[in-house]
Amino acid sequence: MNFVAYPDREFMMLELAGKIAAQLSEELSMYGRASLSVPGGTTPGPIFDILSGVNLDWANVAVMLNDERWVGEDSPRSNTRLLKERLLVDKAAAATLIPLYAEADAPEKVLGTLADGVAAHLPLTVLLLGMGSDMHTASLFPGADLLAEALAADAPTLLAMRAEAAGEPRVTLTAPVLQEAKNIHILITGAEKRAAIEAAASLPALEAPVRVVLDNATVHWAE
Repeated sequence: MNFVAYPDREFMMLELAGKIAAQLSEELSMYGRASLSVPGGTTPGPIFDILSGVNLDWANVAVMLNDERWVGEDSPRSNTRLLKERLLVDKAAAATLIPLYAEADAPEKVLGTLADGVAAHLPLTVLLLGMGSDMHTASLFPGADLLAEALAADAPTLLAMRAEAAGEPRVTLTAPVLQEAKNIHILITGAEKRAAIEAAASLPALEAPVRVVLDNATVHWAE
């Protein structure tokens, strides 16, 4: 992996937002369309705030989450809600949101339709991932019920995932989708996560799922 340490979080967010914008811009200039996949949670929020004001041809950018909890947008745990509040505003409001959630009592009932929407925008131009201290990324949790299937080379585009650490059922992009992204960035903060990602480099993916993208990823870290 390419590991980049920054002097502080604010500088990291500015630099990484700039890299993402440049990679999207290059793809747009070459192909007229681009795709961006991002994590939920609060850590990438400042990057969303910066990107939302960048002058890009957002109307030709597809934006999707790495994963989503199976909750509606009225829930504070909805990653889609966070995206709409912090990224898909200002100039970036013109982007197209590719959903990972639909109204159904279980994700399996609509997984095929959601996967078709994602597949139309692959390979991803830019993939921004987070990582938990347990070395999960997206909703690829150690011990999850379908982790082996999600890590397989022939995994479908999306899988429903259930894990004790996940809380609600999740829908997640699978390892092949993550690995095939043209530009892969992992955003982490703090000493605990730095130690975790360094450990992941020598562990099997079933124990450290983030391992599946490390070889081709740039890890961005600040204390």
